[in-house]
Amino acid sequence: MIPIAKPLIGQEEIDGVVNVMRSGVIAEGPKVKEFEEAFARYIGVEHAIAVNSGTAALLVALQAKGLGPGDEVITTPFTFIATANAILYTGARPVFADIREDTFNIDPEDVKSKITDRTKAIIPVDLYGQTADMKAIMDIASDHCLAVIEDACQAHGASIDGKKAGSFDVGCFSFYPTKNMTTSEGGMVTSADSSFSDRARMVRSHGSRIRYFHEMLGFNLRMTDISAAIGLAQLRKIDAYNDKRVENATRYSEKLAGIRGLVTPTVGRGNKHVFHQYTIRITDAFGIDRDEVIRRLGSAGIGSGIYYPLPIHLQQYYKQLGFNDSHPIAERMAKEVISLPVHPSVTFEDINLITDTIRGLSH
Repeated sequence: MIPIAKPLIGQEEIDGVVNVMRSGVIAEGPKVKEFEEAFARYIGVEHAIAVNSGTAALLVALQAKGLGPGDEVITTPFTFIATANAILYTGARPVFADIREDTFNIDPEDVKSKITDRTKAIIPVDLYGQTADMKAIMDIASDHCLAVIEDACQAHGASIDGKKAGSFDVGCFSFYPTKNMTTSEGGMVTSADSSFSDRARMVRSHGSRIRYFHEMLGFNLRMTDISAAIGLAQLRKIDAYNDKRVENATRYSEKLAGIRGLVTPTVGRGNKHVFHQYTIRITDAFGIDRDEVIRRLGSAGIGSGIYYPLPIHLQQYYKQLGFNDSHPIAERMAKEVISLPVHPSVTFEDINLITDTIRGLSH
C-alpha cells in the first residue's frame, strides 16, 4: 500500500530523544527554548511559543488576543474542525465565509460581507500547504481594526510574495505526525509582537510568568523537551522535505493534465505551495463518482484521503448550535476533493502507478 501520509523519523530524531531522556529534563526545558528560537528564525519573526498541539496553538492565540463571549471570529468552513472549535472554547462565535474554488482558501470578498460590530478577528487557513490571500486579508483587518490569527497548521515553509506563512500577525502551526514536519504531537504560535507573546506564554502555562505566581487564567498546554528534540531535527530537514513534495506535485500535475472531469491544484500567483496535501477534484464529467475512484485506488494498493468530507457548518454539533447558513463552494468542494500521496517517501514510480490507475478510470 502506498500510504496517504508517512512521518519520516531518522537517526537524528532518535538521538535527540535519547539525549533528552538521559539528561533527566523531559518536560518543558532548554530544548523547548532552543526549538522556539530556531522556529522563530525560520519563520522570520521575533517570537515563537511552543505548545502541545495545533489546537492548543489556536486556543492560546485567541486567548492571548483577548477573544471571549460576545465576540465573532470569521473563518472558513472548509478545514479541520479544530479551527472553529478553538473559537468556541473562548466563548466567542465562529462566523463562516465561503472559499475560493481555485485555492480552497477563504474568499476575502466573502469575509468583507460577514463583518459586523461584533467581529474581532479573522482566522484564514492555509489549506493543503498554500498560503491564503494574506495581503487582502491583512488589508481588510487593517481597515476594520481586526486581529488576524493565521492557521498555518498545514503550511510549514509556505510563503506568499516571499513572506512566510505565520509571519503576518499571529501564526499557528501543528506538528502532528502527518504534517510536513512533526514533533509527534505539538504546535507553535508565532508573532513579532512582544506584548502578545508574553500573554501567550502565560496562557500556555497557567497564567504564570514566574512559577507559582499567577496573573491570569491559563492552561497547561506546554511542549516537552522530548517533542522539541524531535522538532529541532525535523526543522533542519523541512526545506528538503518540502522540495520533494513540490517535485512530486509537479510530476502529478504533468501526468494528470488533460483528463476530462479531473481538476489539478492551482498555485496562486506569488505562492510557494508546500503541498501538505496534493488535492485533485473529481467532477461529474469524470464519468465515475469520487467514492468509486477512492475504492478503485484502494484496490490497487493506493491510499487516498478526503479533506474534508463535511464542512464545519454542516457538522451535527454546529447544526445543534444553530448554524444553518449555506456556503455553496465549500459544500461542492467537499463532494469533489481527493488527496493523493505526496509525502517525501513517494517515488516517481509510485506516481506513475497512481496516475496510470486514475487515467484508466476516466472516460
